[in-house]
Amino acid sequence: MENTVAKKSAMHVASLVLGIISIVTALFWYISLPTGILAIIFGSKSARKTGSKIGKAGLITGIIGISLLAFIYISLAIILFLANL
Repeated sequence: MENTVAKKSAMHVASLVLGIISIVTALFWYISLPTGILAIIFGSKSARKTGSKIGKAGLITGIIGISLLAFIYISLAIILFLANL
């Protein structure tokens, strides 16, 4: 009897974990930016390959993490600019 076990990838779980880390560490760009980018890459690959809902969740959390990072730093730049007027 032939045992056909499909290779299971942990990419969808990694994307979700990296996306959550990206959201939690949004104040630290040097952590949040790479983890958010990796979450988006891993999430999109796993969502295309397997259609995993966890992969889609990782993709969404990566996008939210990078958006939150951008919002914080753009708001900070605007506040500092307006304070100098």
